Amino acid sequence: MGRDVFISYSQADRGCADEIVARVEARGLAAWIAPRDVAPSADWAAEIVDAIAAARVMVLVLSASSNDSPQVRREVERAVSRQVRILPFRIDDVLPSKSLEYFLSAQHWLDAFPPPREPHYARLCDALEAVLAPGVVPPPAARAGTAGPRFEGAALARVTALLADEVGPIAGVLVRRAAAVATDWRQLTTALAGEIGPEAARREFLRRCD
Repeated sequence: MGRDVFISYSQADRGCADEIVARVEARGLAAWIAPRDVAPSADWAAEIVDAIAAARVMVLVLSASSNDSPQVRREVERAVSRQVRILPFRIDDVLPSKSLEYFLSAQHWLDAFPPPREPHYARLCDALEAVLAPGVVPPPAARAGTAGPRFEGAALARVTALLADEVGPIAGVLVRRAAAVATDWRQLTTALAGEIGPEAARREFLRRCD
């Protein structure tokens, strides 16, 4: 049976991968990870190929170790060939190796540092929910036009692009949710700035939004 989220990781990062699975499944999303989900006596490679094909998104635990892992590279290649979306989760301050860069050059990634990792796991789960359910419906009051102003589409697109530079693909969902309840532009941008970690980055985001 297919799982929504395939976890690709190097063995050295097994602890982090297991923690991701626990958080993802606590959100009610179905995750697939080896060796847990490889059937007894099954062909390991065939199981992985089938699991990637059935997944809707791959979480790549990107680290110094996975950068050099032929197995991780093969999994990423397979995901690309099957048009499975890849969400890199960077746990080390490294750039993708040349063998991965070709496949990830157009991808946003989420950084899981500095520690602790728990807030980063929460952001990852938020991003996965956004990817797996892109058609987020605003609250009934917002749909009826009784909560929050109707911000111009061009302005929302611009602030979404600015926020995406900081938080990645979840930006669209965060903007839609904030716009549904914000009473003015300043309240909207201040709420969105709160999603950005570093204080300097928050200030720069607000400056660019003005």
